[in-house]
Amino acid sequence: MKKILLIEDNEDIRENTAEILGLANYAVTTAANGKIGVELALQVKPDLIVCDIMMPVLDGYGVLHAVQKNESIKNTPFIFLTAKTERNDFRKGMEQGADDYITKPFDGTELLNAIDSRLKKIDALKQYLNPTIEDLTVFLQSSHNKNDMHSLAENRNINKYKKKQVVYAEGNHPNRLYYVVTGKVKAYKTNNDGKELVTELYSPGDFFGYIAMLEETVYHDTTETMEETTLSVIPKEDFDELLGNNPQVAKKFIQLLAKNIAEKEEQLLGLAYNSLRKKVAEALMLLQKKYKTEATQDFKICISRESLATIAGTATESLIRTLSDFRNEHLIDIKAGNIMILNEKKLGGLVN
Repeated sequence: MKKILLIEDNEDIRENTAEILGLANYAVTTAANGKIGVELALQVKPDLIVCDIMMPVLDGYGVLHAVQKNESIKNTPFIFLTAKTERNDFRKGMEQGADDYITKPFDGTELLNAIDSRLKKIDALKQYLNPTIEDLTVFLQSSHNKNDMHSLAENRNINKYKKKQVVYAEGNHPNRLYYVVTGKVKAYKTNNDGKELVTELYSPGDFFGYIAMLEETVYHDTTETMEETTLSVIPKEDFDELLGNNPQVAKKFIQLLAKNIAEKEEQLLGLAYNSLRKKVAEALMLLQKKYKTEATQDFKICISRESLATIAGTATESLIRTLSDFRNEHLIDIKAGNIMILNEKKLGGLVN
């Protein structure tokens, strides 16, 4: 059930609108002013916000500004609800990032259509930027040879890997596309002295191995499981056929490739200019962001110090000393070798 946050100071309009949304099977949370609305947005994490403009305490423009400044809710679709119909008010709202505008008085159908349209667009965007195995199955089924592709989707091979098992090695020729079903996988490069540098981390829902296939080159890194892992495997021939017959799939993986390049550039800048404390802090934050789920209350980073050092791009001894400093500063806690972040804001805000 999609969650809607309704921010409206007029009690009658608020109650009537909430009733309409409830009848349309939305989970509705209401707020009587902008300040309360922002607080509820941070708590509820709604799928969409409907907000009046002229309100006490904090007006609609202030709410939109606060939402856009908060990382956890900044991409929430935002619809203004107002009695003001002057052109400059429309322009001001849209320039500040509102997704749509509905003027009072309005009918329920107009509101529901606007909400449904925005939710469908954001769902499509999420699928485009965050592919899943279900997305790939849909694409497979929609390609020119539907029966064969449907059979491929229904009879996909699932391979099981033990902890620290290599999936593919640097220099090998690509022959499969991989999708993480369960577990964790790291990608790393090794220099002439045998020192490793982790270049990417993969979690359930991630594809990997597609870069070498798109470039038609050998693998530029080695991938290894960090724990017991299951991977869904798509043969290269089927992946190539899929790209050739479905432009949407090609765009999806080109987008992933572009994102990968941007992340690598940021990683190189960090390795070149960040202090030791900053490198270790960013490695911890990366692991938490990558592997913590909403269902995980007390998330603990379970990883060897050697592996964490390769992610941070530093020596193991230096990493251990820095972790000890972080523990003494109450930024993290370490129990039975597992690391728990205690002060995420301060740790993430460390500067050189």
